[in-house]
Amino acid sequence: MKILRTYLLKEMLWPFILSLAILVFIMLMGSLVNLFNLVINKGVSLALVSKLILLLIPNVLSYAIPLSILSATLLTIGRLAADNEIVAIRASGINLYKLCFPIIVVGMVLSLASIPLNDRLKPNALFASRKIIKQIGLKSPAAFLEAGTFIRTFQNYIIFIYGIHQNKLSNVRIYQPQEGRPTRTIIANRGEFLPIPEKDIVKLKLIDGSSDEPNPKDPSTFYKLNFKTYYLTMDLSGGAVNLQKKLKDMSIRELRRKIEELAKDKIEDVTPIITEINKKLSFSFSSLCFVVVGLPLAIWTRRREKFVGIGLSIGVFLAYYILFLTGEVLSIRGFIYPGLSMWLADIALVCLGLILIAQTIKR
Repeated sequence: MKILRTYLLKEMLWPFILSLAILVFIMLMGSLVNLFNLVINKGVSLALVSKLILLLIPNVLSYAIPLSILSATLLTIGRLAADNEIVAIRASGINLYKLCFPIIVVGMVLSLASIPLNDRLKPNALFASRKIIKQIGLKSPAAFLEAGTFIRTFQNYIIFIYGIHQNKLSNVRIYQPQEGRPTRTIIANRGEFLPIPEKDIVKLKLIDGSSDEPNPKDPSTFYKLNFKTYYLTMDLSGGAVNLQKKLKDMSIRELRRKIEELAKDKIEDVTPIITEINKKLSFSFSSLCFVVVGLPLAIWTRRREKFVGIGLSIGVFLAYYILFLTGEVLSIRGFIYPGLSMWLADIALVCLGLILIAQTIKR
């Protein structure tokens, strides 16, 4: 029995590692393209972008680990079933699920390891990445601006830029809506951002253009002023230092502290916070749920093809995630208590797994 268990775990090791590596790579790829675009085309520091990439990893791992253990279970057990090794093991009088018990233990260990990942590492990384993004926005405002779109990033101004290259702008249109008066318009052939991050402001240097200026005789009307150089100071509300944590950026301890603070202010509706706490815990145990449902499912399908195992993995994960999101919606809207609704997906998968296990034993 010990030899068979060791063999089974060794067979699962490489599919798990390979699945994890592929999933992390795929999940990071979309972000990597956008982040390296910041370095190449927007002039953002490579050091800041590298930090952002590292901070993405905890979030990616929180999804990749459960999906990887599910894929490894389906691929390994499916291959054994297809090669009739499962039949041979059962014919030898060995209880199949006692043999597979170490896989369930692995699922439990991964789930327990996912608790600090989802509780501390992931929230801290999300908050740190938000601070870095804010820092990039303060130092290089053009980094997050897109040419050909109406930009509302700056207070009191709407900006349309036809061309952006690093901090250099071309064909700039600036609109300043004013209550009870016509919208003020500033047009410039060229422009350049001059950030002042310590004051949370940015100066926009405009070159060769015209601006609407209030008429001294009638402030409700404007006259055109042509200029060679024009400076416009724009405010960036909320500096990086004052950035507030969202619920998803908090650990369970911080969330419980938040409940206590709200209780002191006599605020009793803390459903979003309780939902977030249960969300972190329930999703952490998805690895165990996937192992419980993956073992009998692999035996039933009896397929060794890798694309079949991966397809099943994605299907099971999608079904789980849809249930998970449904539970979150039911919780936020107050239809079901968060302590139950956020565990609906886990309960459903475990129940399905136990039913399939019972049916497998009867076969």
